Amino acid sequence: MMKFVGEHLLPGQIGQFFVILSLVAALIATISFFKASNITDALQKNNWLKLARTSFYVQVAGSFVIFTVLLYICSNHLFEYMYAYKHASLELEYKYLLSCIWEGQEGSFLLWTIWHGVIGILLIKKANDWEAPVMTVVSFAQFFLMLMILGVYFGNIKIGNSPFSLTRNEISAPIFNRPDYMNFIKDGLGLNVLLRNYWMVIHPPILFLGFASTIIPFAYAYAGIQTKRYADWVKPALPYTLMGICILGVGIMMGGKWAYESLNFGGYWAWDPVENASLVPWLLMVAGMHTMVIYKATGHSLRASYLFMILTFVFILYSTFLTRTGVLGDTSVHSFTETGEDITFTIFGHLFSFKAMNGLILSYLLVFTIPSLWLFIKNYKKIPTIYKEEATNSREFWMYIGSLVFFLTAIFIIAKTSVPVYNKVFGKNIAPPEDVEFSYNKIIVLVAIIIGFLTAITQYLKYKSTEKSYLFKKIALPTVIAIAIMAVIVFAYPFTYYKQGAGFLGAIYVAAFAVIYSVVANASYIWSVQKGNIMKAGSPIAHAGFALMIVGILISSANKKVISSSNSNGITLPVSGKDPMTKQQDNPRENLTLLRQVPATLANYSVTYLKDSAGHEKGRNFYKLNFVRKNEDGTPSKENFVLEPDVYVMKDNNMSSNPDTKSYLLKDVFTYVSYAINKNAEVDTAQFKEVKLNVGDTAFYSNGFMTLNNVVKNPTNSKFKYSAEQVALMADIKITSKDSLHFAAAPLIMIDSLGITNADDTVYAQNIFVRFMGVDEDKKIRIGIKESDKLIDYVTVKAYIFPLINLVWIGLIIMAAGIVLSMLQRGKFTRLQSGIILFLSTAFVFYMFLLANA
Repeated sequence: MMKFVGEHLLPGQIGQFFVILSLVAALIATISFFKASNITDALQKNNWLKLARTSFYVQVAGSFVIFTVLLYICSNHLFEYMYAYKHASLELEYKYLLSCIWEGQEGSFLLWTIWHGVIGILLIKKANDWEAPVMTVVSFAQFFLMLMILGVYFGNIKIGNSPFSLTRNEISAPIFNRPDYMNFIKDGLGLNVLLRNYWMVIHPPILFLGFASTIIPFAYAYAGIQTKRYADWVKPALPYTLMGICILGVGIMMGGKWAYESLNFGGYWAWDPVENASLVPWLLMVAGMHTMVIYKATGHSLRASYLFMILTFVFILYSTFLTRTGVLGDTSVHSFTETGEDITFTIFGHLFSFKAMNGLILSYLLVFTIPSLWLFIKNYKKIPTIYKEEATNSREFWMYIGSLVFFLTAIFIIAKTSVPVYNKVFGKNIAPPEDVEFSYNKIIVLVAIIIGFLTAITQYLKYKSTEKSYLFKKIALPTVIAIAIMAVIVFAYPFTYYKQGAGFLGAIYVAAFAVIYSVVANASYIWSVQKGNIMKAGSPIAHAGFALMIVGILISSANKKVISSSNSNGITLPVSGKDPMTKQQDNPRENLTLLRQVPATLANYSVTYLKDSAGHEKGRNFYKLNFVRKNEDGTPSKENFVLEPDVYVMKDNNMSSNPDTKSYLLKDVFTYVSYAINKNAEVDTAQFKEVKLNVGDTAFYSNGFMTLNNVVKNPTNSKFKYSAEQVALMADIKITSKDSLHFAAAPLIMIDSLGITNADDTVYAQNIFVRFMGVDEDKKIRIGIKESDKLIDYVTVKAYIFPLINLVWIGLIIMAAGIVLSMLQRGKFTRLQSGIILFLSTAFVFYMFLLANA
């Protein structure tokens, strides 16, 4: 057996040992909790619970050890491990080492496992007599998640993918037949350039905590059926449901903020299938939370609560199936798939072949979906219900309608998202619509209208029945205020989204009024009904925040304006592919080409491309653009700012662009590079041509001529720096092009005890370099002129104005704050616990604010 040199096998052996240990511990915990939930004898029950808890703690501790070992492998660049080779690299900044772990499939499952473990510990401490059945579900989920990272063969089938597999065992290449192969692996592939963003460090952990939190109401719903306490589970599950809604919602919108700052993910929302797959469980959990509240207040909607909570977790698993098996194909910009052995089977007369890992993920989905739905259907008639219909003037009736709207919206979204699955299963070839975003938006705008009006009015209704006079009295003032605000918008700031016709534009106006009405009505409710008691105003605060977020989405989308135009400098260069903001074929005339150091007009700004510079990461280039705002008379104002959008040049010479944004209170100036020169692919072979000039003389170049105005000794206005020990001479040169444009050049020559140093000046607009080469015996100035063989240095940019985009992020924060207050109100928290939760929530929001504005 060959002995390989330079490998560090101990970390992987430790990690794999704890994977197996955690898998076994999770299985023992599952069996033990299940036994405890079915035993009435107190002593036996307690013994099984002790075993279950111990096993669960072992599994949680094991998952943390696995995470630590994997972090050690990546941070120490142990490329003998496939995971480090695929996701880490030497040039990667330290802050992205954590991102390496959850970039891959194995690491993301491990992150999910860790959050389940934290949640499980919380439930063991807080669930009381619900512990055994609830933890049965959590432990069983842990067992499946550990299977995902097992990486052990049973026959020819590999169960899971181990993060500790060796590179030489995963890649077939002659180099791995050498005992010293490690000497030839100099670097890893590194983190995907699209993911080198600080949001990659914080967004996935929050999102996966949101995913993990959906198991709690699901587990309580199972426990309600398993213990035949069909209604008792709602009260303890409700605070956790609110927690899940808050965390998952924030996680999804953090992804939206990331997408807004990392352009290739398509703006802050693009109805990408992976985005949709995360949104659907959130919509279902919101629907279930409202039916749970209805049940607590009136006894109605318990069966709906069961269904919604079951479907929430089922669709979390389904979203995993969609994103991790590659079934979405090319329809998503961020779906994942892994290698492994193929398994084949036939269904509906079609032969299918898929990876073993994909089969394991599908099993995870089916094992939880089929039994939970079967238990629900089997016990449906045993679940208590009130057969008397709710009154149409009651709060519970319209809350149920709202829940139903959320449920139907979720079904609509997941049905459209699942078309690739339908095509594969049934052998169809249903093509996506030409305008994917509009196919969603034309339905969602109607949903916004309904939800806007419901959240505005329902809050004022009472349970059981509401007098019309009371409702009209309370809702009158908010209605008038909302109408007044909308009138101001219509006349002072009308919407300009004419692309889809007058009908859709009208729907946007109605939706805008509905959600503005909701913001005003819920704000009024806090003061007129709840008398300003913020701690008990979680519901109206959350509704107002959600509505405000939709207001921001509608206005920023309807009045989004392209402010870059090639008409301002007359240069139109082709840009490749689709506009990542609109997903439509890009219009070259909406892209402004900037020659270096030549100002151009961009709306009411003068913008100059100053320079480009390399970033910390290999292949990343930043383009410094100076914006100067113009006054109404065209003169420059004192307001100016610099944006630095960047471009990654990948190993295949493709380019990936990340935008930069100037944020104001009422708008964002959003700019990205749509095309840039790949300077690494060019070689400049031009040489300097020397001319001798006296002051006032002229020399010609291919596109014009230059005049030597003066020679200045030790200039004070030079852009080049020189020391006090040096003598400096600067040539003041005026350059005139054939099209009568004027430019200035001021090359420098510096002399000291060590010799002569030249500081060349460059006129990028003319693609020439000018050098002060010295003074000859006749006291003539020797000037070197080099006309570059390389392309003129330029960059093509596209810029938008996003009006009132901050309402989206402010609304999100307000909504999250309202949900946290509702959770505190409905949960059994002490004052100290409530204070800690509020402190941590506030600290998190402040931290996010700092990151977003860094």
